[in-house]
Amino acid sequence: MNTDRKARWAVRQSALPTVVRPCPDCPGTRHRPSGKIRVNASGKLLDVWLLLSCAGCDRTSKVPVHERAHVSSLDPARLVAYETNDAVVVRELATSASLAARNCYRLDWTGTWELEVRTPLHALDDPTPLTVLVAFELPVPVRVERLLMLGLGLSRTAVRRMVEDGRIQLPPALTPTSKAHRDFALTLRRPAAVRRATSAGVAAPVPAATTADLSRVDLGRADLGSPRAASRTPRRRPLVARVAGG
Repeated sequence: MNTDRKARWAVRQSALPTVVRPCPDCPGTRHRPSGKIRVNASGKLLDVWLLLSCAGCDRTSKVPVHERAHVSSLDPARLVAYETNDAVVVRELATSASLAARNCYRLDWTGTWELEVRTPLHALDDPTPLTVLVAFELPVPVRVERLLMLGLGLSRTAVRRMVEDGRIQLPPALTPTSKAHRDFALTLRRPAAVRRATSAGVAAPVPAATTADLSRVDLGRADLGSPRAASRTPRRRPLVARVAGG
């Protein structure tokens, strides 16, 4: 019997979040990161800004990152990244909740991510509990039940019922309605495994009638949202799917 069953789900970036704040030149409030950073030097003092472009009128605006900072206070490699518009640093700044709070704007994460689901070869018919490792490529706040609905192709009601009866075990700090933005792990159990765990005092009893049986859930089908996805015969091969998230 396999004792190390793991699936990997990854929240992948599909776009950078939109910056929501008023534009001085038009009624618009939505701004796109331009992909550029501006550095201005006055002697040994530096100002660093993230540049935005208004979606309505294309006006360029600046988000202060460092103001009147002494050049010696910045890491040389970081300064080079600013000066060369390093894509990784641009993404870090564009997704920074602390930078948004400091500059009084809101990040709109709509349409910025998708869920990649990777299921191992033996994941569909092995009775051993399955550990799902969820990794975030960007710090988008996603409701846990939303991830479960996309990853398993189930309804919100079915997901919540599976959490309640112990077939989905979340970390203590998370509930289905929590928003996660950092890596975490969860465990999926089949009804029989839950019953065995219950007899040992580990989980709650499983209802006689269940709406979603993990033995019939193909975690990697491309049409995870289809009503028939949970009733198809599992395929014994590695499964990879990407599902648009939000």
